[in-house]
Amino acid sequence: MVPFSFADHDLLALGSGALFWPARGALLVADLHFEKASWFAARGQMLPPYDSLATLADLAAVVAATGAREVWCLGDSFHDDAGCDRLPAAAQARLRALTTATAWTWITGNHDSASGAGLVDRCGGTVLPEAVVDGLVLRHEASPDEARPELSGHFHPKLRVRVRGRNVARRCFVATPTKLILPAFGALTGGLDADHPEIVRAVGRGAEALVPVADRMLRFRLAA
Repeated sequence: MVPFSFADHDLLALGSGALFWPARGALLVADLHFEKASWFAARGQMLPPYDSLATLADLAAVVAATGAREVWCLGDSFHDDAGCDRLPAAAQARLRALTTATAWTWITGNHDSASGAGLVDRCGGTVLPEAVVDGLVLRHEASPDEARPELSGHFHPKLRVRVRGRNVARRCFVATPTKLILPAFGALTGGLDADHPEIVRAVGRGAEALVPVADRMLRFRLAA
C-alpha cells in the first residue's frame, strides 16, 4: 500500500486498484462488475464463468489485509441490476458475509441501476446514488461541474507506456487536486486510456496518472 494525500486526507493506494482510508478504516473500490460473464453468456457470447469468484476472492483478501470496517463500492458493482441473483450460491453467501461484517455501501452506477429499479437487494449492504463522507463526494462518474473533492470510478483508467520496446498497460488512478478516479477492481474489466478525452473532460486539465508500485507512487503527467 502506497501512502499519498488527496484533498488533505491521507490515503493508501493498492496495486489492485483499491483505496484505503486509514482515518475511517474504509476501503473504496470501483467497477467490480460481478456477473459480467453470465450477462454476456445469456446473449450468446461465451466467456469463462469465473469472473465473479475471482473478483470476490480478491476483494475479500483486501478487506482482510486492511482490516476495513467500512467498504464503499463506487458503482457498477454488478454488471446489471439482476447480478446479485445470478451469483453462484457459494459466492453469494461469501458476499453476504462480507456485507454483514462491515458497514458496506453500494453507490449505484450506470450498469447496476440501468433499469431504474432503484434501491434493490445487492446481497446486503446499503444502496445509495452517491454520498458525502468527511467532505469527500463519493459517486460513480466524475462530474465536471463538481467543485468539492470527489472520488469516483466509471472510466476504468489504464496507463499505457512503452518500456524496453514493449507496450505495457497498468491500471491507474487519475488525479487532480479535487478529483480522484479509481481504476476498475473487477477481474473482467477493460480499460480506457488515462488521457482519453472523456476522462480529460470529466476531471479537467492538469491531471496525473498515479501507479502504486511497491513502496512508491509513480506519477505521469497526462497531456490534455
